[in-house]
Amino acid sequence: MSEKNYFVHESSYIDEPSSIGEGTKIWHFSHILKGVRVGQKCNIGQNVVIGPNVKVGDHCKIQNNVSVYEGVELEDHVFCGPSMVFTNVFNPRSEVVRKDEYRKTLVKRGASIGANATVVCGSTIGEYAFVGAGSVVTRDVAAYALVMGNPARRTGWMCRCGEKLKKKAPGETVVCSGCGSAYDVASDRITPKP
Repeated sequence: MSEKNYFVHESSYIDEPSSIGEGTKIWHFSHILKGVRVGQKCNIGQNVVIGPNVKVGDHCKIQNNVSVYEGVELEDHVFCGPSMVFTNVFNPRSEVVRKDEYRKTLVKRGASIGANATVVCGSTIGEYAFVGAGSVVTRDVAAYALVMGNPARRTGWMCRCGEKLKKKAPGETVVCSGCGSAYDVASDRITPKP
C-alpha cells in the first residue's frame, strides 16, 4: 500500500471508496463519505461533511462547519465561507423520502460564497461570482456578479482578483483598480476582455 500524499487529521473519517487529491488537507472532525472526489491542494476545514458522490475541484477552500450534500458540485478554486449552507431537496419533509428528487447545484470556477450564506438547491453560481455573507441564493448567479440579501440580488460586479468593480453603463469597459483587468459591460453580464 502506498503512502497517502494528503493530510487527514486523526479525528476525521474518510469512507471508501473515495479519492483525495495530492496536497489536500482535511482538518478536525470532518467526514468524507463514499464516492467523493476531492481535488488537489484543497483545504477542508474543521467539522465539514462532504456527502456521497460529491465532486470538489482542485484548490478549493471549504471553511469550518460546512456540509456539501449530494447533488452539489464545486469546480476548481471555489471558496465556501464558514457555516454557509447548501441544500439538495427543494421541499423537504422528515416523513417523506425524496432522495430521488435531489436538485443539482453547481458552483463554477473561482466563485466565493460568504459566511452563513445559504444556497438553495437547483442553482448555478457562475465563474468568479461573489455571494455576500448571510445571503440566500434562490436562483442562478451570473459570472462575476456580486449578490447580497434575502433573496440574493445582484448589487454589482467583481473582478477575478476579488475586487469590486466600479459601476459602468452597458457598452462601456470597466477596469479593475486592483489588478488592471478589463471587462466589457452589458446590462446582465460582464465579459473579460482578452
